[in-house]
Amino acid sequence: MPLTMAQPGEYNLIKRVGGRPETRQFLENLGFVPGGQVSVINRVGGSLIVEVKGTRVAVNRDMAAKIMV
Repeated sequence: MPLTMAQPGEYNLIKRVGGRPETRQFLENLGFVPGGQVSVINRVGGSLIVEVKGTRVAVNRDMAAKIMV
């Protein structure tokens, strides 16, 4: 399922990151790599505040939809 459907507060395992090569590289640089853990902290407007590798990051819904958990 895409990260946009994950419930706040629960940890999920990243299964794959989709999108164009530039998008995948951008997300991987932020820490969204297959096998990593991610947790949705909050939803604000059109963005998700997530915790990945001990850091909080804001990603928009389009980017979050490319992260499969």
